[in-house]
Amino acid sequence: MKPSPRFPATREDALDRLDHFAPHAAHAYATGRNTDFGPDQPGAVSRLSPYVRYRLITEEEVVAAVLDRHSLAAAEKYVQEVLWRTYWKGWLEMRPSVWTRFLAGRDRWRDSWTDHAGLADAEGGRTGIDGFDHWARELVDTGYLHNHARMWFASIWIFTLRLPWELGADFFLRHLIDADAASNTLSWRWVAGLQTAGKSYLATRENIARFTNGRFAPEGLATQVFDLSEEPVPPALPLPPVERFDPAQPALLLVTHEDMTPENQLAPSARIAGAVMSGGNNNLWGAKAQDFVDSALSDTASRVRFQMGCDVATYPHITSEQVIASAHFAGVRQVLTAYAPVGPMADDLAQMGKDLKAAGITLYPVRRQWDEDFWPHATKGFFPFKEQIPAILQKRRML
Repeated sequence: MKPSPRFPATREDALDRLDHFAPHAAHAYATGRNTDFGPDQPGAVSRLSPYVRYRLITEEEVVAAVLDRHSLAAAEKYVQEVLWRTYWKGWLEMRPSVWTRFLAGRDRWRDSWTDHAGLADAEGGRTGIDGFDHWARELVDTGYLHNHARMWFASIWIFTLRLPWELGADFFLRHLIDADAASNTLSWRWVAGLQTAGKSYLATRENIARFTNGRFAPEGLATQVFDLSEEPVPPALPLPPVERFDPAQPALLLVTHEDMTPENQLAPSARIAGAVMSGGNNNLWGAKAQDFVDSALSDTASRVRFQMGCDVATYPHITSEQVIASAHFAGVRQVLTAYAPVGPMADDLAQMGKDLKAAGITLYPVRRQWDEDFWPHATKGFFPFKEQIPAILQKRRML
């Protein structure tokens, strides 16, 4: 396993990064966050997103560490940035058809797109567009891009190269270490002008030159956007309910890549008799993301053994049959796992829940209180959601 040297995949490294970044999460971040200095110079950003994506550290831990050092007013920009990820997840959780619509569009374009050379040149960084080609190669080589570079890249992909946004989102999903179904899909939709009606993002030579310190100044970019159309997005559905497990009864713990700190979610409320872990074999991922997840799961297995005091069995891609056999071996009738938001793992767990039920075992997805508190407010745009942040943080005694 060879995780990116920029992102050693352990919780210890994540906490160390957070500790080093937190003092700079106020003025330094607010004034410097938009500048992309290149892959070897993080500048003002934290680069914590791969760890937060898989919850090697949680959004709550990041925000708490920042608010321990700064007021909410001083660190508002960074706290909001962390909560964008929470918002996107809640928004998609209540509109799961947007994810299935993306998958259908991606598959349709894969079958019907005829300019194979143009698509290959865009993904391979051979378009001749200054900056864009560099970011395409940087993405594949490192599994990461600065957030501003992601916006520039997506805008050029859609409005200058006129490639389907779904294929661009798929390219990111396959290579970004920190990509998840919600943040990736909805960010591409936002750039394309689909997420917020009438609002798209147009990359310009001047903006790129300014925020790359003159490293790139591409010529020939699109000077105007064009409208993309789709069927109306359905109204928000209620959050799917979750059943509560029986804390008095022993349980098998199922750990997936969606949440790699089960020890701070379930202990001491659950009686864990054993644990199984599902490896990160996911056909959506590229090599960098795969390596990161594999190493992070190995780190998580060690922590679960030590902190939760149970045996851990790891499978490359766990099946319902293996979970049933493990539950029988542990002598339990309930399996606990972190709630998986909309995406491939949620689909897998939904089917697994049916298989386990047929065997007389109940699968209990456990949703974190952070998500319970914030997700219900993601019914509209980010601004109404943002207005709720201080009250929710106050309720959680973080202010």
